[in-house]
Amino acid sequence: MSTHAGAAGRWSERVVDLIHQVQQTQAGAIAEAARWCSDAIAAGGLVHMYGSGHSRIAVEEMFPRYGSYPGFHPIVELSTTFHTQVVGANGQRQAMYIERTPGLAEVILSNFAFGARDVMMVFSVSGTSAVAVEIAQGARDRGIRTIAVTSRAAIPASSTAVHLVDVVDLVIDIGTPPGDALVTVPGLAEPVGPGSTAVTVAVVNELKVQTAELLVERGIRPPVLTSASVVGAERSAQLFDEAYDQHAERVARAIGGAGAARREAARAQVRDQHPGATPPAVGPDGQSPAPPSRDTNR
Repeated sequence: MSTHAGAAGRWSERVVDLIHQVQQTQAGAIAEAARWCSDAIAAGGLVHMYGSGHSRIAVEEMFPRYGSYPGFHPIVELSTTFHTQVVGANGQRQAMYIERTPGLAEVILSNFAFGARDVMMVFSVSGTSAVAVEIAQGARDRGIRTIAVTSRAAIPASSTAVHLVDVVDLVIDIGTPPGDALVTVPGLAEPVGPGSTAVTVAVVNELKVQTAELLVERGIRPPVLTSASVVGAERSAQLFDEAYDQHAERVARAIGGAGAARREAARAQVRDQHPGATPPAVGPDGQSPAPPSRDTNR
C-alpha cells in the first residue's frame, strides 16, 4: 500500500511493481498453465474459465477479444456479474449474496460435459466465495486439471474456511493486498485504486501469448480475432468466422454431452453407494424417472 503526499502516478507505480513481482515469482506457474492450455486446445478440448464479480473481466479478456483465439470457454453468470445497476433489481447486494451461495457451482457445472484433457481456470482475487471454490472443486472431482488465479496475500490470516488455493492443482498468485486497493490518499482513511484487474489481465495475456507459441510449435495455427485495420476487412471477417465456428464446435460438444455426463454420474453414485447393484435407468436430467401414475382419472 502506498502513502504519498501527491497521489498522481502512485497507483500506476504499484501496479507496475505487482506485474514485475508476478513476472519474477510466477513465471513457472504461468508456463505450466500455458502447457496445460495448449494440451487441452491441441486435443480439441477446452480451457474453461470461471469468474464472478469483477473477475469476469479476466474471463472476457481471454476470449473473445482482439488478439485471442478459440479453445478458451468463458463461463460467467449474469446473476453474479451484472454490476451496473448497483442498487434495486439486479443490484450489487444480490450479486454478492448469490456468489456466496453453496450448491450453485454444481448447478452451473451440470450444464457441461468435460473432456479428459480439459482445464478449468478460476479467477477470484480473494478466493473465498463459495461458488468459485466449488467450481474448482467440482471440476477437480470430474478429473480435469484446475488452475486458480488469485492472491494468497488476500487470504485472511485467521480464516479456517476452505480457500480456492486448497482445491486446485496449480496457483498463479497475483500478489494484490487484502482489500485490493493500493493507494492511501492523505485525509482519506480508506485506500483507493484496486489493482487486481490490471494484474490479472496481464496474467491472462501472458498465458494467451505463451499458449499460442506452444500451439504453433505443435503445427497448430489458431484463427486469431484480428482487426480489419491490421489484415483488411475480408481477412478479418474470415478470421472471425473461423474463430467463432471453431468455438461453437468445441462448446457444442461440451453442452451436447452434458446429459450423458449427468446420467453417468448418477449411475456412478449408485454403484458407489450400493456395490454390485444394477444402477437404475435415469432420465435426461440425471434423475430416476418417476413411477407410473395410479391416477385412474387421467
